[in-house]
Amino acid sequence: MDLAAPGNQPFPMKKSLVWAVTAACAAVLALGSRARADDAPPAKPAAAPAAHADAKAEAKDAEPAPIVTEHTITIGGQVVKYRATVGYYYLPDDPPRDWALDAASAGLDGGPGDPAAPASTHRDDEPKAKIFYVAYAREGVGSLAKRPITFAFNGGPGSASIWLHMGALGPRRVHLTDRGESPAPPYTLEDNANSWLDATDLVFIDPMSTGFSRPTEGTNAREYYGYPQDLASVANFVRLYTTRNGRWASPKLIAGESYGTVRAAGLSDYLQSRYGLYMNGIVLISSVLNYETISFAPGTDAAYPLFLPSYAAVAWYHHKLGADLQAKPLADVLTEAENFSNGDYLTALARGDALPAADRDRAAAELSRLTSLPAAYFAQLHLRVPDQLYFSQLLKDEDRGIGRYDGRFKGLRYAPGTDGDEFDPSYEAVRPPFTAGFNDYVRRELKYESDLSYEALIPVQPWSLQANRYLDVAEALRQAMTRNPYLKVWICCGYYDLATPYFGAKVTAARMLLDPAVRSNLTLTYYESGHMVYIDRPSLTKLKNDFNTFLQHAVTDNGPAVPAAAP
Repeated sequence: MDLAAPGNQPFPMKKSLVWAVTAACAAVLALGSRARADDAPPAKPAAAPAAHADAKAEAKDAEPAPIVTEHTITIGGQVVKYRATVGYYYLPDDPPRDWALDAASAGLDGGPGDPAAPASTHRDDEPKAKIFYVAYAREGVGSLAKRPITFAFNGGPGSASIWLHMGALGPRRVHLTDRGESPAPPYTLEDNANSWLDATDLVFIDPMSTGFSRPTEGTNAREYYGYPQDLASVANFVRLYTTRNGRWASPKLIAGESYGTVRAAGLSDYLQSRYGLYMNGIVLISSVLNYETISFAPGTDAAYPLFLPSYAAVAWYHHKLGADLQAKPLADVLTEAENFSNGDYLTALARGDALPAADRDRAAAELSRLTSLPAAYFAQLHLRVPDQLYFSQLLKDEDRGIGRYDGRFKGLRYAPGTDGDEFDPSYEAVRPPFTAGFNDYVRRELKYESDLSYEALIPVQPWSLQANRYLDVAEALRQAMTRNPYLKVWICCGYYDLATPYFGAKVTAARMLLDPAVRSNLTLTYYESGHMVYIDRPSLTKLKNDFNTFLQHAVTDNGPAVPAAAP
């Protein structure tokens, strides 16, 4: 899930520990499917006996053999046989070429020049990290040159990949209600009929300190806590996996959620530049490419108009708008909110104290109309209501708070009537079944044993950004798309997402200023769900169908060679 805090911390972190814990972006689990007695023969014996992830290898530098099991699932009426592989890679030291020098000279926190991050004591030729992964490969596909492979991860930073794994992409899924709510414990798993495994092999990566991933002896995990270092380590894993498994000739995609979209956008350019490893497609789920679009810090007003349409969507969902707006379909409400955000609201915010009182009152009245909060409240706060206040204010008369990840969810209040930070009811709706589900699944069905705690969401602070807290990776994505005109990018947004609002992603994409020759390579789709768009069952089905369309576009419909040498 996403953790972030003011200062040098990434976006979804809140000002309190409670919101920090609730923030993981995002996020989702998809559990590997097991052979079922009612639709397939029993699974064959595992290719290797169970092993402890924290057990020492027989040889000092040898990796334990991964655990391999075989399974069957039905997707779209088609029987899919597949292998699940669980283990970790010893990651060789391969720092980003520029970061090691720049960080040492600049003394940036978290980098090699930071006194708070002690240098490693291992030899240069020894591995520094053990990166845990779960991979699924369909059997009987023939040539791997035609079989796509997708590398997937979540965000935080500090989040394991279980959310996408066990909620959307993988062959086994945590059971939730159709709206994405947690049932009462104990929790169960189900086959995921919307898994992407029928169309692409899947590799779920847990970055440093998340899941079962750990530093090796003599390595300080904080050396990996930062945008450049994280980018380098995940890119190194992708390169290593691609090499060891003979996938250089395969169509390749990256899928990231929340902070994972920051990582995915950066990887699109880094993999090309560092390793000559080019992707066919980048999937950005609940995207944020520019931190300023989600920051309510003093000195920037960028987030207020970008959050407003999501405020309106959540108010509409809870039937809090006036009769005229409440009677309209959601799409019409959002159009009104977007038009006001892009017009009069931007102007009012830009004028600050120079805004005449009459104009201020008109803007406050329209903000009230679109959100249901009192106009006087907006006027008192200079037309600026940050997300933290909206969580507690919208349903204040009901003594309820709304979810940050998913504004459809509401929860009890510790202190009714106040504006204090409390828990995120949308996080509590998914955390228990996902963590319990994965811990049971990885041991019982995938036969992987470990006494380590599986860290679904862990603070990785301080997290160093490349330059300042308003990291903008949209430029890295633009560069990748410019250099690789075959690269396709798909951005998925939830209307009720109050962590990474859809309008911020939409505006950021429009401001990338892509060349017309590649502009059509970027598409956006929207879902009547929240940050974890897939916990809502209709949205999960739509996500799968949209992925099939995107995959066709990214892998098959590339058309003739780009005429770079044409006269």
